[in-house]
Amino acid sequence: MKNLYGSNPKARIPYIMIGLLLVLFPFMNDSRSMLILFTQVFIFAVFAMSYDILLGYTGIVSFGHAMFFGIGAYTTGIFLKRFEATLLILIVSIVVGAIIAAIVSYFVGLLSLRLKSHFYAMLTLAFAGLFLVMAEKWRTLTNGNDGFTFSIPDVLKDRMTLYFVTLALMIGTFLFLRLFTNSPLGRVLQAIRENEPRTESLGYQVLHYKIIASIVAGVIASFAGSMYVLTLRFVNTSVFAIDVTLDALLMTIIGGVGTLVGAIIGAGLIEFAHHWLTGLAKVHWIFERWIIFFGILYILVVMFFPMGIVGTIRMWWVKRKKKKVAKIEKQQIAS
Repeated sequence: MKNLYGSNPKARIPYIMIGLLLVLFPFMNDSRSMLILFTQVFIFAVFAMSYDILLGYTGIVSFGHAMFFGIGAYTTGIFLKRFEATLLILIVSIVVGAIIAAIVSYFVGLLSLRLKSHFYAMLTLAFAGLFLVMAEKWRTLTNGNDGFTFSIPDVLKDRMTLYFVTLALMIGTFLFLRLFTNSPLGRVLQAIRENEPRTESLGYQVLHYKIIASIVAGVIASFAGSMYVLTLRFVNTSVFAIDVTLDALLMTIIGGVGTLVGAIIGAGLIEFAHHWLTGLAKVHWIFERWIIFFGILYILVVMFFPMGIVGTIRMWWVKRKKKKVAKIEKQQIAS
């Protein structure tokens, strides 16, 4: 547990309290719209954490992360449409989607991770565009841009059950990635982020470690995609759109790059802001262009929290702790 929470056991308390609050929330507020909103937050928190492994812990900027999200979404949708919508078929679809995402991320990483960051970002965008075009053209399988609906297992038709499943996925993903980033492999990824040439000079096969990070991120993104279409019971080519990747990028940056917790906070802020501004659009016409207000909100967060919300709070805390230590040392010298 030391690796997970650090040397201070008190660091566990906020995580446990927030987890308990989220578990108890459906029993305190049974609003259908709030359950759906929180379910979306949990799903996109998982997606944002997968992106944080690339951007925050390895220093890789990807504009094509939506391809893995879309692979999970389409695999689950196709399985549940073509076969009986049972829990077993759902689990098989999620596993198959994760395997496909792992294979694709391996080959995409092998082909593109040798390139410099901006060239890699553009190439991932091209790969995501390729999957988007494939989904549009392969109409016999995907029904093109029109998409298709499908049934889901009866047990997941209850919104509260789906809420707890997605909550468990988010918590499980967080714990796994926390262990992953604190492992020796995770430390190497962070060394690559800080100084790639130096890490390579120490004898590490940088490309191999980047591919591992890409596979982990791709598989987790596919899980998020699979859960996303379960909430809609519908899938179309929008799951491959660049907007999906940009959402993950914004969630990670706003919450705090390289923190995991920041990805969860960023997902919550963006989803709640989207919900709030969409609601205001029904009240007054000025809010119909809610994307403008959303942009202003993003600018304000970046201005006042340049390292993201979690990163900035940590910086303030470290400065405060240093001042406290310096004050104690002065008092000891004076006495």
